Amino acid sequence: MNQEKRLFHTATDAEIKAGKVTDVYFQRTMEILAARGVDREVAAEVRAKSLPRNWPWAVLAGVEEVARLFEGMRGVTVWTLEEGTLFSAYDPVMLVEGPYTAFGLYETAFLGFLCQATGVATAAARARVAAGDRIVLSFGARRMHPAIAPMIERAAYIGGCNGVSSIAAAELVGVEATGTMPHALVLVMGDTVEAVKAFHEVVAPSVKRIALIDTFHDEKFEAVRVAEALGEALFGVRLDTPSSRRGDFLRILQEVRWELDLRGYYNVRLFVSGGIDEETILRLNPVADGYGVGTAISNAPTVDFAFDIVEIEGEPMAKRGKMSGGKQLWRCPDCGASQVRHWPAHERASEPSERVRCTCGAWMEPLLKPLVRDGVIVRELPTPQAIQQYVLKQLEGRELE
Repeated sequence: MNQEKRLFHTATDAEIKAGKVTDVYFQRTMEILAARGVDREVAAEVRAKSLPRNWPWAVLAGVEEVARLFEGMRGVTVWTLEEGTLFSAYDPVMLVEGPYTAFGLYETAFLGFLCQATGVATAAARARVAAGDRIVLSFGARRMHPAIAPMIERAAYIGGCNGVSSIAAAELVGVEATGTMPHALVLVMGDTVEAVKAFHEVVAPSVKRIALIDTFHDEKFEAVRVAEALGEALFGVRLDTPSSRRGDFLRILQEVRWELDLRGYYNVRLFVSGGIDEETILRLNPVADGYGVGTAISNAPTVDFAFDIVEIEGEPMAKRGKMSGGKQLWRCPDCGASQVRHWPAHERASEPSERVRCTCGAWMEPLLKPLVRDGVIVRELPTPQAIQQYVLKQLEGRELE
């Protein structure tokens, strides 16, 4: 790599597809196998033996990028869960089969796609569960390298966020970017009300008017001022109050709500941002109408997926500490229970013929389905909106644990 020609410290699409982001020991492995003329048909699975922070479930994300990575790899078949599927520790989420030398170089890349995106999507899903039907916006692009902002925001969106703030990410997702106004606008204009009026006069009417009210003065008085200035045009106010000034943030919100309601501004919604996480959301839910969540989502802990060979030439074989043999994940559509069952190589040429009955009496469904066959993507890649709806359906009735 010629670092003098690289403006930003990121890999290009071409470098990722060429295997240049791999850990060097995979490259050396390829050199050794080529020198010795050795290759084997293998099957290898992706799964995590634990989830961060004792999460009982996670949301699989990054599948579309994995599909693009494996596209064009002759002789390689990839089976995965649908992107957005909830899974638990030890559940197989992907199975790759083919000549080892055809895909072994890419382990670093595809694990990276899955590990980070899954962590972000899961953190967003947990924020969504905590918030209930309140608005949750992804505000974390500024906390991470800008080159991966679209990936982060996409994962946050499919995990359940109502909107994303980054323009490039919004274009990727296919939605309008969502945001309010920065402190910079209020500071440069010199007054909160003047900034709000300017926003109202200049910005397109389709953009909701949400006033930032913590720049200069007490939030409840600023809330009343902007409500009187904009009247029915004001959709909401946002409190991004610094932690050094918060005291009891819930009480501040209650005061703002009281003063607005006292004057008849019942429809003005209260949004909060700044250090918001799932615990904060649960605490502020009695008053808040929406949340801008940043670091807690964008810097979510990665899910430590591992990629392990479980078959060689169709025969079960794995390293110590791993269970050999290909595996299928079955799930009950009625009660949601899951089972991991052996999936022999000779049965993977077609859809599973086995039928598995759940303890509740219903028939279970196999979740690992073809994504890539012989280097060709064979599954329709759903839109972020479709994935989000799939995630939200699975989250129905869930509580944080």
